[in-house]
Amino acid sequence: MKTDLFPAPFSRWLIVMAGGILMGLSLGVRHTQGLFMQPVTSSHGWPLETFGLALALQNLVWGLAQPVTGLVADRFGSGRVLLFGTLAYGLGLYLMAQAQGPAGFVAGNGVLIGIALSGTAFGTVYGALSRIFEPQRRSWALAVAGAIGGLGQFCLVPFVQHLLVRVGWQDAAMVLGLLIVASLPLSALLRARPREKTAGLPDHRPVGASIRDAVRHRGFWLLNLGFLACGFQLAFIAAYLPAYLLDRGLSLEQAGTALALIALANIFGTYACSRSVGLWRIKHLLAGLYAIRVAAMVLFLSMPVTAAGTYAFALVMGFLWLGTAPMTNELVLRLFGLRYIATLFGIVFLGHQVGGFFGVWLGAWVYDRTQSYELLWVGAIAIGVVATVAHCLIDDAPWAASAAPDLRVVRS
Repeated sequence: MKTDLFPAPFSRWLIVMAGGILMGLSLGVRHTQGLFMQPVTSSHGWPLETFGLALALQNLVWGLAQPVTGLVADRFGSGRVLLFGTLAYGLGLYLMAQAQGPAGFVAGNGVLIGIALSGTAFGTVYGALSRIFEPQRRSWALAVAGAIGGLGQFCLVPFVQHLLVRVGWQDAAMVLGLLIVASLPLSALLRARPREKTAGLPDHRPVGASIRDAVRHRGFWLLNLGFLACGFQLAFIAAYLPAYLLDRGLSLEQAGTALALIALANIFGTYACSRSVGLWRIKHLLAGLYAIRVAAMVLFLSMPVTAAGTYAFALVMGFLWLGTAPMTNELVLRLFGLRYIATLFGIVFLGHQVGGFFGVWLGAWVYDRTQSYELLWVGAIAIGVVATVAHCLIDDAPWAASAAPDLRVVRS
């Protein structure tokens, strides 16, 4: 199906909606993983650490695969990557449901779904939209796609809760797999190749030279550090907030409502964060976002755990949930140009997923030994402070590269 058969406004909306739906399904299934934790471990008699290891590996494999899928998307277009990722996601959910032992469960839910996420989540979708849309429409495209993706995540939480009650976790995983595979045709709408030259960088430059430019930029590593903090916080909260709330006396329904509110607020937060990149300096927006997260966690932990307080915390965290992704994507683009945006964002995203690995794995490891999540909350707060400072220190002036080995920073 070719979008140029339609009027331009309709074509734009088709592309953005396709990206949002693909991202919503991909991230929505991942967002509901915490709801599977108790049913999976109870039915198999596994310790919490087994489930935690699968999610931790999912985060790490996602991060390790993202630069590779980004490079493939930059060279051959995003449509093929999205097609492969969607098929891998469906297969991963099938293996997760059919697994009889920890190894099979970790292979499906950890390794294969981790690879699938690298080809279906915001790293690929935002890269595709950044190439397809001209600069004046780019923030709109990312904002709307992010909002649609957030809506998908929100809708999947009660849907998965209903499935878990009615058909059990194994059939629920199978249904989600079929839903993912049914979205395959949408990948064709994001297959377009780059439409413009990379600002400040000649198009013929090899990817290796672009990566060398990036790793010599201090801001690139500070972005990695900040995104590592983001991954730690989000992976820990998404995986263990339901269990934490159950330990504190709230019901499974209230825990599920908290996850749904995170996804609901994320719709508006991702849109607002995406649209704000043209109004203020991105590094200041990111620093402020991490500072507010830290304040929200400190306030949440300093008060008794109640349903109302939990819902308020979920709304605040949800508004700030995935707003880091489009802003980080845009900052990488402004620093290093469009040509290898998916590759370079993928490398930065690796830092995010390293943080996610430790957020999930340490959550299970610490809880199995202390029967408490308090140390992990403290860690999430501390690393949030580090991220706030790191983004303030980023030099966000674009790099100008030449054939000469030395690099110069040029102010815009």
